[in-house]
Amino acid sequence: MDLFLESNLESVDAAEAHCVEAAKQLGLDEDACMDLGLAVREAMVNAVAHGNNYDAAKKVRLALESRSDSLRITITDQGAGFDLNRVPDPTQGDNLMRGSGRGLLLIQTFVDEFTVKRTPEGGAEVVLVKYAISD
Repeated sequence: MDLFLESNLESVDAAEAHCVEAAKQLGLDEDACMDLGLAVREAMVNAVAHGNNYDAAKKVRLALESRSDSLRITITDQGAGFDLNRVPDPTQGDNLMRGSGRGLLLIQTFVDEFTVKRTPEGGAEVVLVKYAISD
């Protein structure tokens, strides 16, 4: 699935719903689906708010690739991109008291693989991978 979504909060809800449904189809349990939904929500809010600055002229691309053992979610904005290594650690010093800045940490907690890169056009491409757990 490959969707181009508006830079608004309704798109955040839509992306979360699509990804949670794909996770259910993969066979993830309810807790894992909720965790993945939260990770997608955080990544989408970052793309819409921080990447595209709610600019109606900019889109967020949501690509879902479901395999037999995993779900790969790619979220790409049309913003300026960012360097993950330059994002302040929300668990250190004065950052503990900030009202924001924990989204990337949450995403990393709830998925099995997490990568960020700058696109050739300058935006951010965030990839989340969640593996199905086999018994």
